[in-house]
Amino acid sequence: MQKALRETVAYTASPPSAGPAQAAHPPVDAPPKSDGSQAARSVQAAVTHALAALRGNAYGLAVGTLGLFIGIVLWHLATTHSVDFYVNFANVPPPVQVLDALIRHLQDLRFYVHIQVSVQRIATGFLLATLLGVLLGTLMGRSRLGRALFYPYIEVLRPIPAVAWIPLAILMWPTDEASIVYITFLGALFPIVINTMHGVEQAPEVLVRAAKSLGASRMQIFWHVIFPSALPSITTGLAVGMGVSWFSLLAGEIISGQYGIGYFTWNAYSLINYPDIIVGMLVTGALGTISTYLVRLGARPLLKWQRKAR
Repeated sequence: MQKALRETVAYTASPPSAGPAQAAHPPVDAPPKSDGSQAARSVQAAVTHALAALRGNAYGLAVGTLGLFIGIVLWHLATTHSVDFYVNFANVPPPVQVLDALIRHLQDLRFYVHIQVSVQRIATGFLLATLLGVLLGTLMGRSRLGRALFYPYIEVLRPIPAVAWIPLAILMWPTDEASIVYITFLGALFPIVINTMHGVEQAPEVLVRAAKSLGASRMQIFWHVIFPSALPSITTGLAVGMGVSWFSLLAGEIISGQYGIGYFTWNAYSLINYPDIIVGMLVTGALGTISTYLVRLGARPLLKWQRKAR
């Protein structure tokens, strides 16, 4: 197309009465640029971007590792010297004892049963919360009637902590397992609903009107305009909901569970086994971190357009 444009410009710029000499010497086009240089520049830019990302990740990893190391050193010093500066570390086990307890439990199959039960409860409650939360959030974000009907319930029930739901859950559900899953479901539900609603509300109205002017139906507008623009907010709600669901799960397992990492932690407290208490806390934090990362990783393919837009 550039060649045709140059020929057009050359033709219009030449005088209308071209003699034979001019016809014998037509304008010569400049040789086309080689694609090799463009490919080399593209490869160089990609390599530069990859190296910059690698340096950024390495820097973040180094700083994070250093921060963890400093925290462990301070923990060791506070426990070995029995620091009592308003916060008493005299009965807190040092990191070495906690590490020994963790290694011992990692060699015991019963410990993995506790982890498996907790993960299954999280998966069930979180999946149900995702389905209902995205549906309710979308309805309240796009419908005034839906928001008027459901938003008051969300605002009233959302501040109630998970522990307060435990007696009612035990009365409502036929088994302890169902009541624990229900508490986990409630913990994940409200962050998903709120973030989905805000994400749907903030969909660019300009794009919605543009899609309408092109003849798109309501369903097409939702799937191709509203839902993609709300995905970052929905992903944030899922990540927050996953963290809250672990908090709610532990509350349920401590009160009414017989298996699970929450029951393991509470049982260690009942037996005055302080290293095991910290083991349960650390394992819970690790499981919550991994599950939140998996949520963000699963949503990453759906957010490719956002990274390309940047």
